[in-house]
Amino acid sequence: MNVSNIEWIVTLVVTIAILTFDVVVIARNPHEPTTKECAIALSVYVGLAVAFGIWLWNFHERQFALEFYAGWLTEYSLSIDNLFIFIIIMASFKVPKLYQQQALMVGIILALIFRGIFIALGAVAIERFSWMFYIFGAFLVYTAAKLVRDTEHADDADNRIVEFARRHLSLTDKWDGLKLWVRDGGGKRLMTPMFMVIVALGTTDLMFALD
Repeated sequence: MNVSNIEWIVTLVVTIAILTFDVVVIARNPHEPTTKECAIALSVYVGLAVAFGIWLWNFHERQFALEFYAGWLTEYSLSIDNLFIFIIIMASFKVPKLYQQQALMVGIILALIFRGIFIALGAVAIERFSWMFYIFGAFLVYTAAKLVRDTEHADDADNRIVEFARRHLSLTDKWDGLKLWVRDGGGKRLMTPMFMVIVALGTTDLMFALD
């Protein structure tokens, strides 16, 4: 597939613009989203994916469009489990509904960053060492089997990074809006529950793979 520089630039610009728009709008107007807002946002994101597939269909080989739709639908299906875990994390930390949208957004962005890093490293490893492909395949089979066996997610909010933070950081149980840390009367910096929520959301995928 021959992708022009213009196509790469447009794809990256649109992706960054969407993330920037979400972060700026959400940060300026924290609120509990309505069903209508959720439906509109979902329609826009699904519409963009469909439009991208149509672009591939018309300007590149149809096979690439079909592969994109297959990958997109697979990822959407797999994200249901992540959503379930995110809901449990929110409930475990008792995140106020007013701040759930912001916490989820930051957590998802962190998860995307970590995924991007590991995908890039994996691609380089496979390119240089073809036998690594079989190791990654075996790891995926192991992860899938573990996911099938793991029907209890009660401890998902307390992964290893969260436990490390609880042991080594000074924490407070008081919420202070979207602030990640506050200072007590003596000037000591204390990490808020919002900080712990974002850490848990951002590292859930990573810790699930390593556990």
